Amino acid sequence: MHKYGDVILGGIFSLNFYTASPELYFTSEPNDPICFGFDPVGFRQAQTMAFAVDEINRNSKLLPNITLGYSLYDSCGNLWNSLRAALSMTSGRGEPFQLNESCYGYPPVIGIVGDSSSTRTIAISSIVSLYRVPMVSYFATCSCLSNRRLFPSFFRTIPSDAFQVRAMLQILRRFNWTWLGLLISDDDYGLHIARSFQSDLAQSGGGCLAYLEALPKSNDVDELQRIVGIMKKSTSRVVIVFAYQSNMLKLMEEVVRQNVTGLQWMASEAWTTAIVLQTPSYMPFLAGTLGIAIRRGEIPGLREFLLRIRPDNDTLRSKDNNLVKQFWEHIFQCKFVTPGMEFEGQTQKKHCTGNEILRNIKTEFLDLSNLRPEYNVYKAVYALAHALHDILQCVPGSGPFKGQNCASLQGLDPWQLVYYLQRVNFTTDFGDQVSFDESGDALPIYDVMNWMWLSDGSTEVKNVGEVNELASKIGNLILEEDQIFWNFESKKPPRSVCSESCPPGTRMARKKGEPVCCFDCIPCSEGQISNKTDSTECTSCPEEFWSNPQRDHCVPKSMEFLSYMEPLGISLTTASLSGALLCTIVFGIFTYHRTTPVVRANNSELSFLILLSLKLCFLCSLLFIGHPRLSTCQLRQAAFGISFVLCVSCILVKTMVVLAVFKASKPGVGRSLKWFGVMQQRGTVVFLTLIQAAICTTWLMSSSPAPRKNTQYHKDKILVECAVGSTVGFGVLLGYIGLLAILSFLLAFLARNLPDNFNEAKFITFSMLVFCAVWIAFIPAYINSPGKYADAVEVFAILASSFGLLLALFGPKCYIIILKPEKNTKKALMGRGTPRS
Repeated sequence: MHKYGDVILGGIFSLNFYTASPELYFTSEPNDPICFGFDPVGFRQAQTMAFAVDEINRNSKLLPNITLGYSLYDSCGNLWNSLRAALSMTSGRGEPFQLNESCYGYPPVIGIVGDSSSTRTIAISSIVSLYRVPMVSYFATCSCLSNRRLFPSFFRTIPSDAFQVRAMLQILRRFNWTWLGLLISDDDYGLHIARSFQSDLAQSGGGCLAYLEALPKSNDVDELQRIVGIMKKSTSRVVIVFAYQSNMLKLMEEVVRQNVTGLQWMASEAWTTAIVLQTPSYMPFLAGTLGIAIRRGEIPGLREFLLRIRPDNDTLRSKDNNLVKQFWEHIFQCKFVTPGMEFEGQTQKKHCTGNEILRNIKTEFLDLSNLRPEYNVYKAVYALAHALHDILQCVPGSGPFKGQNCASLQGLDPWQLVYYLQRVNFTTDFGDQVSFDESGDALPIYDVMNWMWLSDGSTEVKNVGEVNELASKIGNLILEEDQIFWNFESKKPPRSVCSESCPPGTRMARKKGEPVCCFDCIPCSEGQISNKTDSTECTSCPEEFWSNPQRDHCVPKSMEFLSYMEPLGISLTTASLSGALLCTIVFGIFTYHRTTPVVRANNSELSFLILLSLKLCFLCSLLFIGHPRLSTCQLRQAAFGISFVLCVSCILVKTMVVLAVFKASKPGVGRSLKWFGVMQQRGTVVFLTLIQAAICTTWLMSSSPAPRKNTQYHKDKILVECAVGSTVGFGVLLGYIGLLAILSFLLAFLARNLPDNFNEAKFITFSMLVFCAVWIAFIPAYINSPGKYADAVEVFAILASSFGLLLALFGPKCYIIILKPEKNTKKALMGRGTPRS
């Protein structure tokens, strides 16, 4: 199709589906291939370019006084036809064309609109780019064409597949679909988009491919059966198809045969609006399909322009316009019969008269409600026109080229038009901005389509959203989810994951040999948490915190210490108070019977002092119970040490007095008692006690005991304990008590066989034996007991030794005072009242 003009634009469209080798047919021109299978949609796209050129020529503001023409070629969906068309358009006469030059034929084209296939466009652009002839495609989406080094003069009004992939990924993320099947066409379009899809999917971390298969070009039944078998076995519920409607037709035949239902189909722009797939046999499987579609537009006046197409006598005789003849025959299902050329077979169809009324027939050709590729053709023609217009607006002396020169239509170099085309920026009547980025790509705007299966059995492809990705902001998806038709019983989006999300408290553990989306959920270990869904690792809690049972957040560790509220603490407290109460009772008994021989024997003052110190020993054990604080940590050991030294020193002095009295009864040694008078006994007790007080003071001042939190022994709780501060100080304190106790034991042991009827040295020996045994057992038990149990061991040792001293020293005396008062006499104590048995 040709139209003469001052400037010629070229166009390549697929007006027929198939082409046959000319060697197989007899034609008057054997070099011309045979095209068949007329495509009215391709013809409408070519007519849209003719309409745009006609509209520009009628526009007095755009390219005034310049007439645009066109040369449109049919590629028949064949690479060689496209190459022949491109070479025919760019060859010209081999010399610059001058507008004022009178010549025959058409001038060479200065820009090409086409092609519809990425593979054909790659081949054509590789050639025309050598001469910097601008080429604006309306349907080639391969991201490889954005390479400015390989295709320096290529532009397109359809977004690149790189944008389409990002738009598709936004939809997948919206519905949390992470386990995906991907089918592609086995050509440049499919292979490049598969590479881009895999790369972007990996970078986003939004999913994995369950399978990736290339649909065969030919009708390979075995290969299609294999692919559909994989789809049927896979656990993925989402199938993304970047292919053409011809690929989908072959695929769906096998899908129907194997009855593969329950899939959510995702369509690329190549077949999103394909009416041939919206049939009653396919819709049970394809209903609910979500797809990316190129921007729909409206072209006022196009319908009237198309309705003016009709064959006439010139059309029937003209080889250039025989496409109108093919169109007419296809629409009205008739056949033109050339006079004198009738042959058998032509009479099988009705004859075309050329008077048929196009307006009265219902055809896809006149359905302009869904103009998408046509709208891109329209924008491509206007982009070239605006670039030419900008050339005319250049002011000499301020041009963009060397020497600030301007370009002119007379002798225009193609690369100059490329320069202006790169800077085109205008808005269509439909309100869309048209401009190109540094790679020649258009602003990425997509419609999101949904295949609806209505109750009456009809179908509708409805626009349910938009993806508008501009250079100045991140991609934005607007989706009307409540308007989407889902072809599932639940009427909700399906779940498509290899493994369900790991809840908080668990982490993902990849399955060996499987994609990253396939994993097991492993509970976090004790002391670790994960508070997010699909955590890849668990984080450890801070030192003083521990994981809760659900392992989803950290909680403060429980504090463990010897508490008054627990059974052990209650038992020890009861024992301590009982011991103190018993000391008080004994003290009362001794006070009441203070004049009796049993009480007065061997210095009753020391006995009262021992009772007082034992009471202090019982009460100091309470300092080891309860939450450790600095004051209690410092006081407990000092009180314990001083109380026991006071008690043991009194016993030591009492033992020494017993020995002194026994020796004084022997002839010649009576003067020794003067060294054991009351004052000397008191002084000795005070002196020995002050030594322990000095040890405690030095210990507290140099390295004082203090509370500390022990997080090492138990992982899930904190042992609150009193650190001794100085082990040496604690050892000296215990060692001093032990020294006095051993000394008392030895002295008492020497006096155990004294001849008195009531020999107190025996009871002192026994009490010291119990005392030493308890504290010898205490040391290893204390060292090996953690936290509160160390305190419990020490309290037990205090109570055991205190009860041992109390019972051993005062039990026999109380027995005599209360139960055997007849023995509470001086004679009885001296062994004179009753004969010895």
